[in-house]
Amino acid sequence: MSTVNHPSALTVTALLPRAQAGDGGAMNELLRHIAPFVGRLCRAVARRHSCDAAQEALLAIYRGIGGLREPAAFYGWVRAVTVREAVRTSKRLSQGTADELPEIAQDSNPLTFVHISDVLDQLSDQHRQILVLRAVYGLNEKEMAIALSVPVGTVRSRLHRARGTFSAAWHEMPA
Repeated sequence: MSTVNHPSALTVTALLPRAQAGDGGAMNELLRHIAPFVGRLCRAVARRHSCDAAQEALLAIYRGIGGLREPAAFYGWVRAVTVREAVRTSKRLSQGTADELPEIAQDSNPLTFVHISDVLDQLSDQHRQILVLRAVYGLNEKEMAIALSVPVGTVRSRLHRARGTFSAAWHEMPA
């Protein structure tokens, strides 16, 4: 049995050039490797449309991998492509309804989880997405701007407004 196709024997560094050169097996292993990461991002950003968003993101990664020049930037590039596709899919499929809050740490107070979910449900999609990208995934303003395909100034204003809206709604929650 050859270890060449065994996932633990291959790294992204080894798989990436092969996938870019058209090796279908390497591409499959690479996509299989990043699928959990893509799924987590999509659940947080696209919420109830996360499955569709993940499929769109993996397809965009498959189509665009040939243009990636720096293997060290792979995970950042995957994150940017995934967030962009999750936002697009959410916008396309959403009818303005609130989704569920992404999973948070298991040791969190369940009541806090309910309150956060209730407050996030009151926010617009744009505000909820920007807060999730910042708070859950720790993206900086430039990364969020790239992921959302908007100027950094727009990110700053949305983030400011989203924080204000969240804070106001949070303080209105019954104790």
